[in-house]
Amino acid sequence: MRVGLTKYGLPQVAALPAIILAAMILCFLIGVVFLNIWVFMAAELALAALLIFVLTFFRDPYRVIPLDSYILLAPADGRITDIEQVNESEYIGGPALRIGIFLSIFDAHINRAPCEVKVAQINYKKGRFKDARDPLAGKVNESNDLKLVRTKDPADKLILRQISGAVARRIVCKAGAGDVLAGGEKFGMIKFGSRTELYVPLRSDIECVVRVGDKVKAGLTILARYKICRN
Repeated sequence: MRVGLTKYGLPQVAALPAIILAAMILCFLIGVVFLNIWVFMAAELALAALLIFVLTFFRDPYRVIPLDSYILLAPADGRITDIEQVNESEYIGGPALRIGIFLSIFDAHINRAPCEVKVAQINYKKGRFKDARDPLAGKVNESNDLKLVRTKDPADKLILRQISGAVARRIVCKAGAGDVLAGGEKFGMIKFGSRTELYVPLRSDIECVVRVGDKVKAGLTILARYKICRN
């Protein structure tokens, strides 16, 4: 599987590795003269581990997206922390299923569209930085709502919410109102641990196929499926 570095990580993906490499060189120049060999080696190993973490965090793995207009894909890598019925009267206009995904610092942090959609609105909200594993984080934390409309039947309204966590402090969203995103298409990320939620209209012909505790991958894992006759 091909793995690159995401453009959404700029400027950190360029600056942080350069800073760490400079620190490793400086540590080497000072360490060989002034430091105990074990202290010097420990410092270099710690910096090397930090470099690997930064490069791993901003990874952008290649994904082969399933071609099925009747499925809703995971918008983020991570673990399902909650699946709840909520009332979403503002945009969806009634009962909805909220599927929450927690992204640890070890998950790829690229956000992807759950299906082919048109972006109707984008609403950014300042807020707190509670632990992103808490379902309340979606209400009180810094967040960015993408209000979407499916371009295929059924033309449901969906909400994809990017939520900052206790560590995350930077939401990146390159999509804009009026944009059409293909299923699984990348549009942004949340830097350093976060939460992503998908709101789906609650209807009799849609089935949630994941459970709390499941690990999911953006653009690969199916969260929900429309139970529609395909004759």
